[in-house]
Amino acid sequence: MIPEKLKRGDEIRVISPAKSLSIVAPDQQDLAVERLNQAGFKVTFSTYAAESSRFISNPVEHRVTDIHEAFSDPNVKAILTTLGGYDSNQLLSRLDFDLIHKNPKIFCGYSDITALSNTIYKKTGLVTYSGPHFSSFGMEKGIHYTFDHFMSVFTETEPQNIRPAMDWSDDRWYLNQQERQFHTNPGYEVLYEGLAEGTSIGGNLCTLNLLQGTPYMPSLTNSILFLEDDMLSNPSTFDRDLQSLIHQPGFECVQGMVIGRFQKESHMEDDTLKQILQSKKELEHIPILYNASFGHTTPIFTFPIGGWVRIKAHGQSSTIELLAY
Repeated sequence: MIPEKLKRGDEIRVISPAKSLSIVAPDQQDLAVERLNQAGFKVTFSTYAAESSRFISNPVEHRVTDIHEAFSDPNVKAILTTLGGYDSNQLLSRLDFDLIHKNPKIFCGYSDITALSNTIYKKTGLVTYSGPHFSSFGMEKGIHYTFDHFMSVFTETEPQNIRPAMDWSDDRWYLNQQERQFHTNPGYEVLYEGLAEGTSIGGNLCTLNLLQGTPYMPSLTNSILFLEDDMLSNPSTFDRDLQSLIHQPGFECVQGMVIGRFQKESHMEDDTLKQILQSKKELEHIPILYNASFGHTTPIFTFPIGGWVRIKAHGQSSTIELLAY
């Protein structure tokens, strides 16, 4: 199921299935609302979105209530998560997947939200999305690529060619909006060349791996894997996390792989990443692109979980195409 696209006047509901909206600075919240309003949308907040708690995330029952209310409300056309965290997987056994299946709509977020987006796709067939959080739109500089791709994916239906961002940043923009450092982006890097089509699956690798061995893990058969990780990762951690994914049923039928840009604090240099990937014979037969514009650096593109994509890994002419999203 591909949810309906957004049109002017549609309502976007903000929920906090991981960290609470209460930790997002008020001026950044205001800017995010203003930016989405100017795009023609109405922003509303779930009952418990800004609830403060000792453990940052709200109580499980409150987070589940907000998800169910957002899906069941006929006025809500898209659901946008506040930001990531560590414990979205606490919610999985509590979700009413029949309710979600009967009320398909856009669901978007990244990082820890990977657990929810992949689970919802697996249990309901609803295509979900890895893309910006609500808090992402509180960014003053370097937001245009992120915003343009968000709008394209959620308002258009024609196939899209995702081009690399012109530049990228890895600073803590939410702490200092003015002192930003941007770097020129040379574009996609290619490990193994080839052309592949498949179902887009993935997001944050360490979060996706939390679904292994559960009823919530989507099939890897005939998939194009989109994988990224954050500053808490490092070469050794990424290596074993990727190996764990490779051991999953259906991995032998993965069609291709796209890897997002690593944060500097992960100490994942290009040569190190290539060495890790080349050490795994299971990857030698599939096209692999890396340093793509998604993950925990900015800006990022939005891509579907459960959509149909095509990748071409061939030097400077490499492409990522969204065919059904």
